[in-house]
Amino acid sequence: MLSYIWPIALIVLSNTVYQVCAKSVPEGMDPFASLTVTYLVGAVFSGILYYAVGGHTGLLKEYSRLNWAPVVLGLVIVGLEAGYIFAFKAGWQVSTAQVVQSAVLAGVLLFVGWLLYHEAMTWNKLVGIVICLIGLVFINLKG
Repeated sequence: MLSYIWPIALIVLSNTVYQVCAKSVPEGMDPFASLTVTYLVGAVFSGILYYAVGGHTGLLKEYSRLNWAPVVLGLVIVGLEAGYIFAFKAGWQVSTAQVVQSAVLAGVLLFVGWLLYHEAMTWNKLVGIVICLIGLVFINLKG
């Protein structure tokens, strides 16, 4: 059970700190300059963790197994993180930006899962997405 729960707990903890950090990027700093530091720290930390958790084959051996996915993931992570920084600079609140994107993303991924991975499209999932979208209306109502 713990092996099922700990990754989600790590995601929630990391995402919470992530949102605080993204909102705390200095107002006058260019988001892409900020991200150069972010990725340098991330690359060093990833390398340390690779060896700390038993990376015995060596990074060059691992790199020989690369396909397109890590490269594209690097590109879209820049978009994801820059998007949050720009959203916060544009006035989005930390309490709503994540909720809005998560609800919309859930709907998009429901269809991506169905189209690309042949995951089941059930009435429960469709109704759940409608409920999420209705929730977005309430979250974004003024007053």
